[in-house]
Amino acid sequence: MVTKTYGSAVQGVNAYTITIEVVVSQGMGFFVVGLPDNAIKESQQRIEAAMRVRGYNMPRTKVVVNMAPADIRKEGSAYDLAIALGILHASQQISTERLGEYIIMGELALDGELRPIKGVLPIAIQARKEGFKGFILPRQNAQEAAIVNNLDVIPVDTMQQAIDFVEGRAAIEPLTVDTRDVFMHSANQYAADFADVQGQENIKRALEIAAAGGHNVIMIGPPGAGKTMLAKRLPSILPALTMLEALEATKIHSVAGKLGTNASLLNTRPFRAPHHTISDVALVGGGGNPQPGEISLAHNGVLFLDELPEFKRTVLEVMRQPLEERRVTISRAKVSIDFPANFMLIASMNPCPCGYYNHPDKECVCGPGVVQKYLNKVSGPLLDRIDLHVEVTPVTFDQMTETRRSESSGTIQERVEQARQVQAARFHNFPDIHSNAMMPSQMVKDICQINPAGRTLLKTAMERLGLSARAYDRILKVARTIADLAGSEEIRIEHLAEAIQYRSLDREGWAG
Repeated sequence: MVTKTYGSAVQGVNAYTITIEVVVSQGMGFFVVGLPDNAIKESQQRIEAAMRVRGYNMPRTKVVVNMAPADIRKEGSAYDLAIALGILHASQQISTERLGEYIIMGELALDGELRPIKGVLPIAIQARKEGFKGFILPRQNAQEAAIVNNLDVIPVDTMQQAIDFVEGRAAIEPLTVDTRDVFMHSANQYAADFADVQGQENIKRALEIAAAGGHNVIMIGPPGAGKTMLAKRLPSILPALTMLEALEATKIHSVAGKLGTNASLLNTRPFRAPHHTISDVALVGGGGNPQPGEISLAHNGVLFLDELPEFKRTVLEVMRQPLEERRVTISRAKVSIDFPANFMLIASMNPCPCGYYNHPDKECVCGPGVVQKYLNKVSGPLLDRIDLHVEVTPVTFDQMTETRRSESSGTIQERVEQARQVQAARFHNFPDIHSNAMMPSQMVKDICQINPAGRTLLKTAMERLGLSARAYDRILKVARTIADLAGSEEIRIEHLAEAIQYRSLDREGWAG
C-alpha cells in the first residue's frame, strides 16, 4: 500500500507542493529518494526516536520514501512530520483518510515535539491556491500562516497532537487572525521620529524629496554629524505600507527565516543596514539553495549602507543592475530564481579618510590626492544611480540646545503621501511604475519638460559639472518630485536649481 502525504518546497519566494509517497514492504533498509539533501536523509534518526518516545515503532522492514517531483531538490528538516505520518500510516499504526487534505510540515525533536520552520507564508498561500483544506504546522509558525484566509491553520506542539487530529480523536480549532484589523491598528508605528532631530533642516528637506519620489540618497559629512541618525528616520516619512506591500515583504522575510516565532504580517517598512564587511552573495542573495540577500530583505523599504567607501568594490558593483531593474535574478545550472528588490538606497560616507575635508572648523590632515583616491572607491556608475548627493554639516551648539521641537515625521509624511498620490495618478496606466524615480529615460523626456530658461540653466550646470546622460535624467526626475511637493504642474526654474544643487560629488570642489 502506498501512502501519500503532502509537504512543500520553497524556491525563491514561491512554494511548490511536494508529494511524499511512502511504501513499507519486505526487505531491509530505509531509503529516501527524490533529490533529498543530508538534513532529509538524517530524518530517519529523528523520526525513529520521536516514534519510540510516543509509543510507536519504526518498521524493521524496507521503507521507501519518494519525494515527488523527483527532479526538484528538497532541502531542510521541515519534512520530518509529513514523512513520520506517512510511515505510521503505511505501516498501519494509524488509520485515517484525512492525510491528503492537508499540507503537513514541521521539524521533529527527538522527544516528538515540533520545532518552527522557514517559509511558512508562501507555503500557506500555495496550499490555498491548490485547494488543500488546511495546513498542519508547528504552533510557533501558526500566526504567520493565519495571514492567509480560507485555509484551516492547525497549530500543533507535538507529533502526537498531529496524529490525534488526523485520526479524529482530538479536535483542534483552526487559528484565525483578522489580519486587516491587526495590520491597520499597528501599521506605520516607528520608534524614531524626525521631531527628535535638532537642526539639519537642509538634510530633512533632501530626505523628504527622496521619500516623495523614491529617490536614492548619499550623505557626505564628518563623523558625528548625524548621518546615521537621519537615515534611521527615513522609513518613518515614507508612505504607509499597503496590505500588498506588507505581504510581499513578509514573504521574503519568511523565506529567509527572519520573522521569528509567533510573528505575523510586517507592519512597518523594512530598514536594513548591513556591515561593510558583507559579501556580495549576502548582499544580493544566492548560495547553493538560493536565499534572499539584504537588498531583497529591504524590498519596499530602505537599504542603508554606512561608510560606503569601506564596502568592497565588488559588493557595490553587483548592486548596479538591481538598482535599475528593481529585482535580482539568481541563476544556477538547473534553476533561475527572481527575488524582488524594490528598495530605496541611502548611503553615507566621510568626505575623506580623516573625515574633515571641507569641514567648517576642523582642518583636514589628508595628503595631496588622498581625498580623490578615497572618493574613487565608489565608482562613477554607482554614483550616477544615486539621485541626491547631500552635504551634512555638524550641528551647532545653539541648534542642539534649541527648545523648539522640529517637524514630526507624521507631518512630513502627509506631504510625501500627497506627492505620491500625484505620481500615482500620473502613472496609473503603467503598472510597473509607482514613483518618479522609476521613470525610464523616454518617459522622462515626455513628463519632465522644462522651459527655455530651465534648459539654459541645466546646460550650464551640465557643462560645468561634467554630468553624464544618466545624471541629466536624475536631475529632471528630482526636479519633477520637487514640483510635485510644491503642487506645481510644471517644472519651474527654482525646482530645477534645487535639484542641481543635490549633485555635490559632481562639483569641482570635491576633486581633491
